[in-house]
Amino acid sequence: MKKLSADQIRQMWLDFFKSKGHHIEPGSSLIPINDPTLLWINAGVAALKKYFDGSEIPPSRRISNAQKSIRTNDIEHVGHTARHHTFFEMLGNFSIGDYFRKEAIAFASELLFDEKWYGISREKLYITYHPDDLETKREWMSHGVSEDHLIPMVNNFWEIGAGPCGPDTEIFFDRGEKYDPMGSGIELLKKDIENDRYVEIWNIVFSQFNSEPGKLRSEYKELPSKNIDTGAGLERFACIFQGTDTNFETDLFWPIIQKTEKLSNQKYEDNKLAFRVIADHIRTITFALADGEMFSNEGRGYVLRRLLRRAERYGRVLGINHPFLFELVDVVREIMKNYYPYLANKEELIIKMIKGEEEKFLKTLANGESLLLKNIEGVKLLAAEDMFRLYDTFGFPKELTIEICHEHGVEVDLDGFNKLMKAQKERARQARGELQSMNRQSVDLMNCTLASSFNYGFEPIQAKVIALFADGVKVDSITDEGDVMLDQTIFYAESGGQISDAGTLESSSVALKVVGVNKAPNKQHLHHVEVMFGEVKVGDVVTAKVNQERRLKIMRNHSSVHLLQKALEEVLGDHVSQHGSYVCDEYSRFDFNHFEKMTAEQLNEVEKKVNKWISQALPNDTRVLPVEEAKKLGAKALFNDKYGDVVRVVCFGDISKEFCGGTHVKNTEDIGVFAIEFEESIAAGIRRIQARTSAGAYELMKRREAILHHIMKEVNVTSMNDIPSRLASTKNELEATKKALVTLEDRFAQATANNIQNEFDNKGDLSILVKSMKASKRSDLIALVDRLKQTKDNYIIILIGQDGETISVVVACSAKAIKEGYKAGALVREVSKLLDGSGGGRDELASGAGKSLEKIPEVIVLTKEMFK
Repeated sequence: MKKLSADQIRQMWLDFFKSKGHHIEPGSSLIPINDPTLLWINAGVAALKKYFDGSEIPPSRRISNAQKSIRTNDIEHVGHTARHHTFFEMLGNFSIGDYFRKEAIAFASELLFDEKWYGISREKLYITYHPDDLETKREWMSHGVSEDHLIPMVNNFWEIGAGPCGPDTEIFFDRGEKYDPMGSGIELLKKDIENDRYVEIWNIVFSQFNSEPGKLRSEYKELPSKNIDTGAGLERFACIFQGTDTNFETDLFWPIIQKTEKLSNQKYEDNKLAFRVIADHIRTITFALADGEMFSNEGRGYVLRRLLRRAERYGRVLGINHPFLFELVDVVREIMKNYYPYLANKEELIIKMIKGEEEKFLKTLANGESLLLKNIEGVKLLAAEDMFRLYDTFGFPKELTIEICHEHGVEVDLDGFNKLMKAQKERARQARGELQSMNRQSVDLMNCTLASSFNYGFEPIQAKVIALFADGVKVDSITDEGDVMLDQTIFYAESGGQISDAGTLESSSVALKVVGVNKAPNKQHLHHVEVMFGEVKVGDVVTAKVNQERRLKIMRNHSSVHLLQKALEEVLGDHVSQHGSYVCDEYSRFDFNHFEKMTAEQLNEVEKKVNKWISQALPNDTRVLPVEEAKKLGAKALFNDKYGDVVRVVCFGDISKEFCGGTHVKNTEDIGVFAIEFEESIAAGIRRIQARTSAGAYELMKRREAILHHIMKEVNVTSMNDIPSRLASTKNELEATKKALVTLEDRFAQATANNIQNEFDNKGDLSILVKSMKASKRSDLIALVDRLKQTKDNYIIILIGQDGETISVVVACSAKAIKEGYKAGALVREVSKLLDGSGGGRDELASGAGKSLEKIPEVIVLTKEMFK
């Protein structure tokens, strides 16, 4: 068995799949982009979702990656098991409509067994497959895996709700009898018993069916484009290649544990749980902070705060009563430096953030834990009120409360705690609402008349903190969250439909994340900040840094809106005026008055004009003028806005002149490209256009291109140019098929009518037919009634049709039958009711529906009895 480091295992995986024509996809950030369904990137395929759902065209139909991932659904289990982690790396290979089962298993066999690669003995591996997936079994056997190492498992089927699904095959490494004290052998795997002998190292999913809720799997339809999705845990591979008892003794964790031994003066063997928790959690925290997350009281930030506090508590178990986790960051960076070199650039900030969070928590931990131990002394249940007080007053996390209680055999009233938390959140929500509505009337803010200037540049500047506020109240310092006022700033405050800038305020002792900027009552720019580390005080000098990339995107979008308005005026007419706008870094929205939906031709013409002006490289000439002089210049203003005596006018050549206080590009060529995403109605006579620029426009075009590629595949053409003609011919074929179907249905109805026209019962001169028809929907029954009534002068026809689970009832009465007191509407209601349904209609023709298939024979008999 080879001895491989984690770096070697990862690189060998990527090198192998690169040799098989796979594009090596760089690892994505742990923070999902534009995917609200995920808290974290939690698997290799999660980072590739944009390719599998068709929103982006993949760089290759074959992809491989090594993706860092976080899963925190059961944090309390970490440390208690050999292989459970919150942060891990998932190795994967993926096929998006390219190769399938045969090739996927061939690749896996070569990588696993060939001495050039991992060189694992076939005797050490056991492989499971779905009992119905005999093709997978045959493929493995064709690569030398003996039949007694292939185990059918009914759970080997990957399925999450409606959508793509399919059988999977799981690969297990046999670590030998040392990890099987009861001598159970392969029964551990066959009976799916939790064990340390057979370790799953790789899962290959054959995504070939479309899952439909309510249907049996045998009824699922095959996908037209089949995919391969695989995942292999790097930490598990490291464990088997390095021959360690658990993942924690591998080179991915062991240096962290060794450093913790030095810091605590304790041995790993004496308290494995504590060392494992610390080693796991510091990896997660380090990478999450490196990818841009922060400690906070909600969402991902709360997860990180929870992990840090849990690790901190286990540090106390080891006798470490001071901040120490920050001292492990350099170890994580050193372990991971080869594949994640960016950690080095983030290390200093990460250390400061962790140390600051540790210092804040340690102030509350000792008091909270001692109070908790007093509360649970001699009791079997911790009262909800006590648990809530620990959380609300002492900042003691509920998860730590639960964990400590369980260690002492005490239950917790979690339902009661949750009710108290819900009530508190409601009070806080109401308070926030009151604060937001009254913020401008905050006494401290209204009385603050300190001078603060704004300039439109975005190069970093030095600025002095002249005032701090928490919830509108003036304070001397901030350690968590609040508002900062500077003597000068480059941060644009949200106004005029443009969102505010974001960025940081930094010094050697503090770092603040600027998450929003608004204007105070006296027009100073108020920076809402979250403290990354340290404490900010009035009088501090900080470096103000705007997120330049984000600002540039906003500038491009804002300038494009000015050009868009001019283009709309030229295409639609001078009646067009602005009725609102919204500009952010991703897109722009422009609302305008117009009496009808714009045509595709008009939208194309508008888009063409804007891009023409962009290509003409029109310079930005921004002037500050007396308002009357600005109006004489021909500058446009919002009709309902109030302006001061002096206004700012933004001009792009002779094309666009507008009153505007927003940020803009220096030249239209800086916009790059402009694309309209959609046009819609938002109110009577008011339309809205949403558009994107530069890279955003490119991404929009690529998404549209992906849709066209999907259509190409569906209609079986090789060029986009062939799509219109193929769709036209397909439409003609469909219309011809519909006509042929109508003809066939007509012939079928006539033939059926001929077959049953002699089944009428007679009551005097009244002909009565009551009949059930299988494989007949409502339209079939009506067509049949139309033909049957042509054969009789005086009739009542009652047909009950069954189409799958659907029951239809159709009743027809002749004019003479109606005069005799029979009405189709009344009859259909009666019959449908007997079938647990309902119906209605005219006297001569009515229809209904039933629910109980099993009652149809009985209802036929009862209905016939009605006429005797």
